[in-house]
Amino acid sequence: MSQQSDNPADPFKKALAEATKVMADDPELNVSYSVDPSGVTGDAMRLPQVSRRMTREEVLQARGTADALALRHKYHDDALHARYVPQGDMARDLYEAMETARCEAIGAREMPGTAGNIDARIGADAERRGFEQINDPSQAPLPAAAGYLIRHLATGRDLPAGARNVMELWRGHIEQLAGGTLEELEERLNDQTDFARFARRVIEDLGYGDQLGEDPDAPDEDEQEEAEEQAEEEDQPDSSGQDESDEADADVDPERSQDQTQDEQQAQVSLDDMADEEQGDETELPEGEAPMEPPEPQPVSEADPDYTVYSTDHDEEIAAEELAEPVELERLRAYLDQQLDPLKGAVGRLANKLQRRLQAQQNRAWEFDREEGILDAGRLARVVANPTTPLSFKVEKDTEFRDTVVTLLLDNSGSMRGRPISIAAICADVLARTLERCDVKVEILGFTTRAWKGGQSREAWLAEGRPQLPGRLNDLRHIVYKGADAPMRRTRNNLGLMMKEGLLKENIDGEALEWAHRRLVMRREARKILMVISDGAPVDDSTLSVNPANYLEKHLRDVIAMLERRRQVELLAIGIGHDVTRYYDRAVTITDADQLAGAMTEQLAALFDKDPRARARLLGIRKAS
Repeated sequence: MSQQSDNPADPFKKALAEATKVMADDPELNVSYSVDPSGVTGDAMRLPQVSRRMTREEVLQARGTADALALRHKYHDDALHARYVPQGDMARDLYEAMETARCEAIGAREMPGTAGNIDARIGADAERRGFEQINDPSQAPLPAAAGYLIRHLATGRDLPAGARNVMELWRGHIEQLAGGTLEELEERLNDQTDFARFARRVIEDLGYGDQLGEDPDAPDEDEQEEAEEQAEEEDQPDSSGQDESDEADADVDPERSQDQTQDEQQAQVSLDDMADEEQGDETELPEGEAPMEPPEPQPVSEADPDYTVYSTDHDEEIAAEELAEPVELERLRAYLDQQLDPLKGAVGRLANKLQRRLQAQQNRAWEFDREEGILDAGRLARVVANPTTPLSFKVEKDTEFRDTVVTLLLDNSGSMRGRPISIAAICADVLARTLERCDVKVEILGFTTRAWKGGQSREAWLAEGRPQLPGRLNDLRHIVYKGADAPMRRTRNNLGLMMKEGLLKENIDGEALEWAHRRLVMRREARKILMVISDGAPVDDSTLSVNPANYLEKHLRDVIAMLERRRQVELLAIGIGHDVTRYYDRAVTITDADQLAGAMTEQLAALFDKDPRARARLLGIRKAS
């Protein structure tokens, strides 16, 4: 006789597990409850843990998650899904969100009881992510909005408040670009292959076609070559026609044919002479005379020649001390020091660890068994054992050490306001003082724009009648807080400028990254490190409102790819409160300044490690917890 469990949640969990197996149409499915993230791996499904209290939120969350995962398990084919999955991050997120919405919409149609449970899960997730408080589309995730819209159009059901808010923020933009494709949703919904093709078309309509990768439905190269060969064979003239042509040529008078050939050769020589004369006339233009056509302008971006800027007349590269009076900088620095005070212990530990790592690369080596130099005491035992053995000397030599320069590029956008920008300033202060102590040159740069939602560039664009696709449409502001050759004691107050009200506006990361890279490669140091401190994707409302939605993000990816390909610098990113690993291969994430003593200490110290295995461990860590 089995012992009855005293946990009141067990009967509910057992019943939910059995219902989930039936809904998933898989009696062999193993359903468990765990604090780990929910999901399905093979025949194992993990659902959110339900405590003994069985609160309403726990029950609704467990039911909604179980229904959503069961429907995906039933209506989703992983192999087919992988065949059409895009390669780019944003395109992949859109594709995943729309496929999840498809499975849930089919379930809601065939089993209406699941709709309410999934609504509860969506509402709880939206509330946890703060979707109801968002009032700016740039802060709302586009993939989530696209998934919500697909589910709403397929079922006709109203979404929970937070999800509905995110959907409505993006709905006009999505329907404007992909409205024609969305009309086919009804006929594509039940067939996963058709829907995958449909989703890829929606992604392309939204401006992320460059992230789709190769078309899985395109014919293979072998089939295409075979078709081309077959077409060439069909186009070849008939052999009988060729024979008739040969016979006709044979009837021509040989003497007449020879005269005609000589005339044709003379005519061809005359044409060649005329061409040479014309070419000679072109090459004999007077010196200094302008060519007939002006040369094409140089591209704005080395990474992407198609990236355009409406006007660079109002961009500025400016020193931090020019943006505030010395008294104000001193006051702002004092405010920053108040926040830095609790981290003095972390600063000391970070400095000591980095200093040990750098000094380890400067350790001196010895050459032994030399005829002169310093007496090698370690080999005196041989002399004592055998007095005829000559004394052994050693000579100290310096190992090769590559001098290093580090550029810290800080995101000075409005989304960094408050705690994130304080963390960024503290990071810059800690790293600069620490690396300077280790004789490593440090440059601190910042990037933002001069105005919100476009400045004088946008005004000029409006005055010109709003030309289509103007490119970047705001005025850049690139700030030099500390030059690489300037000592920290003279520039420390400049970091306080980041606390100045009104400084932080939009962020155009791609151009800032190219700017910092150009400054860095001009340095004479052998090793160059570029460290970006940011809180996420590039955003500029004025630019994105009149260009493709991925315009700035694509440029950032292109710039990162160029830097990684050239390998002139080592690129590392630090995400402040947001995961930046979707852009940078080498990235860590911190959510609070308290993590400086933990995750950042170890990883930044490992960046300078001489041991390649330690460096490999660093590059393998993409997110710090």
